[in-house]
Amino acid sequence: MRKQYILILLAAALIMLMPSCKKTTVYKALIITGQSGHNRETSSEAVKQILDETGMFSCVISGFTPDFSKYKLVVLDYGGDMWSEEVNADLMDYVNNGGGIVIFNSKSDPGAAIPDSVTVSERHSFEVWTAVTDHPVTKGLPLRWLHPDDEIVQGLKPAGEDVQVLAVAFSDTSFSGTGRMEPVLVARNYGKGRIFATLIGSPDEKENLALHCAGLIVTLQRGAEWAATGNVTQEVPFDFPTAAGAVLRPDFKRMTLEEAFKNIANYDIKKSTKYFTFIQDQLRKAAGDEKTLSDLEKKMVDVLKTREASDDAKKLLLRELSWMGSDYCIPAIKALSSDPDLQDDVEFALTRLQK
Repeated sequence: MRKQYILILLAAALIMLMPSCKKTTVYKALIITGQSGHNRETSSEAVKQILDETGMFSCVISGFTPDFSKYKLVVLDYGGDMWSEEVNADLMDYVNNGGGIVIFNSKSDPGAAIPDSVTVSERHSFEVWTAVTDHPVTKGLPLRWLHPDDEIVQGLKPAGEDVQVLAVAFSDTSFSGTGRMEPVLVARNYGKGRIFATLIGSPDEKENLALHCAGLIVTLQRGAEWAATGNVTQEVPFDFPTAAGAVLRPDFKRMTLEEAFKNIANYDIKKSTKYFTFIQDQLRKAAGDEKTLSDLEKKMVDVLKTREASDDAKKLLLRELSWMGSDYCIPAIKALSSDPDLQDDVEFALTRLQK
């Protein structure tokens, strides 16, 4: 009887644990590439890495595969010959029945000819303005953010029912622009499915800054999730750019704690603050979570104990420890009191910690 009781308890415990062990759904995505005015091999591989990075998509790249039904999402990185009426009809049936489409850096509708009225500006950095703030893709984004070294597609007029221009950019005449606001992010409901289009992200065969822009990466990831599911669960990350400056992700990936703490030791207040900003963001999110704060505190103390760590880095971490530190950090803080450049910061931290 006792054994049976234990088995019942074990079964109940497993049932309670099951929801927490549930894995994120991974959707199959097809990236169709081919003819274009720019290097589609570069852009398609970048799109694959960007979407795979979310953990939500498993992407394959194909020159052309018309069997859309096998995929939850179809990404069109294509700007070549017109498709047949049959293929266009199949694609529209696919999205009408609930499929998701992402159109990447295209100057026309899927498989259609580029209108003569559509041109592109010269390559330059420009601000993107969020035009719709309550759409799942753009909700929580800053009203303005800087996008680096890209072209603006000009003269494209999104048409159809349920079309929303989510973001725009001013095409300056100084860069062969129209002198008008032009759409850069567009969303459309179509039957049971959804279409998301981003008109930025053109590679330049050099540094490809436009492709590495955190603004492009995040809006593409959020747009793909919305197109595939109708919702966006991804939070706006700490490194999303603002009007103050562009933010680049050299390998398309979000920063990790390991990377931030590895680099914060070399912090120079006159240079980029991205590593400290990331750590600070993690601290704010962990407020009230003793276990996470304790783990972060240990990493911060390790930096304080590192002889080679800069004074600028230690000052920033002392400021954060002053509000969230425990007894664990006190010895490491006191050990810095002999450094004349850190004495004021040490005294401030200890006073706030009442030690």
